[in-house]
Amino acid sequence: MPDDPTLGEVVRRFEDRVADLRDDIQQLGRRLDEKVDQRIYDLRHEALASRVTTLETLREKDAERIVGTRRWLIGAVVVPLIGIMLPLIVLLIRGAGS
Repeated sequence: MPDDPTLGEVVRRFEDRVADLRDDIQQLGRRLDEKVDQRIYDLRHEALASRVTTLETLREKDAERIVGTRRWLIGAVVVPLIGIMLPLIVLLIRGAGS
């Protein structure tokens, strides 16, 4: 019987296990408090998807506007400038040849 634990030793070990179990339950409670509810996650995901869709639409509109600006620049500035410069260049070439 000398190897058998005393009643006090058994109670102390039991109390240690109960304290460990209590700590584990508190940790689980904290982890559950930090967990996001599935409905909230779904709502956030839908909101994010909506924002991404909106940003993609705005990006496409900006790209179309840039293309329009380039076309306007070519049509309003470059083509008339060439129309003015080309006759001058032709006159200068013919005048130098005469």
